[in-house]
Amino acid sequence: MSEPSEFEIALYVVATPLGNLADITKRAVSVFTQVPVIACEDTRVTRDLLRLLGIPAPVLFSVREHNEREAADSVIARLAAGEAVAYASDAGTPAISDPGARLVAAVREAGFPIIPIPGVSAVTAALSVAGLESTAFTFVGFAPVTVTSLAQFVERIAARVETTVFFESPHRADKTLQALASGLPVDCRVVIARELTKKFETIVALPAGEIDAWRVANAERMRGEFVIVVAGAASAPAQTFVDAQKLLRTLLEELPPAKAAKLAAKISGESREALYALAEKLKSER
Repeated sequence: MSEPSEFEIALYVVATPLGNLADITKRAVSVFTQVPVIACEDTRVTRDLLRLLGIPAPVLFSVREHNEREAADSVIARLAAGEAVAYASDAGTPAISDPGARLVAAVREAGFPIIPIPGVSAVTAALSVAGLESTAFTFVGFAPVTVTSLAQFVERIAARVETTVFFESPHRADKTLQALASGLPVDCRVVIARELTKKFETIVALPAGEIDAWRVANAERMRGEFVIVVAGAASAPAQTFVDAQKLLRTLLEELPPAKAAKLAAKISGESREALYALAEKLKSER
């Protein structure tokens, strides 16, 4: 593990706790202690965080979606004047469905270094407790608002091979969960993570066919911020490899093992190497 590098003039993109103050990192505290300026999503939220950490508040100014371009100019001007700047969103890792991406791009284009200070991310926190084996996932931000767009959104998720992760707000959660219940295959695995790291944290994994029953059982479950994880279409069924075996056996009646395994892998999505090993085994058994 490397020693901390010397503090330099840069934009520090700092992850902050979702709700549990103990999740703050030592590097984040160090940066907040040393920078003369913090750009943040909401100055009130960041001021409260600094107070809880016992850090005197430096200069704070707001970076929101509507003023991000202008705020980037201010950050660049301060960097050019020799001041290091930290950027923090209200909670979690900045620039992930929060302002910050345009700020980072502008600072990079201006030629100043950008240093990530990693920490809590609602996306990876939810994935870590989802229990889904897929190593590939797509993060899609927030679900759309309109009924038609939401239905199309769910339809696209249902067709994805990889895991899908998205955020949902309290006033939209009920409608979105209803859309998932009606639009996903009944056996599709869904993980609902609510109020992560906070007092009323709830994490439940269930098939889509049980979402409605879970949703209506307790109205309190619709309160708080949500991260929803949906298993990919190829990772949910357990019969994919069985189908590949049947296909391989059929192909072996007409093709040599290498060609049969290659074609079976292409059709089924299974590992070519695994199917070839099985083909060789079946050939020897014959």
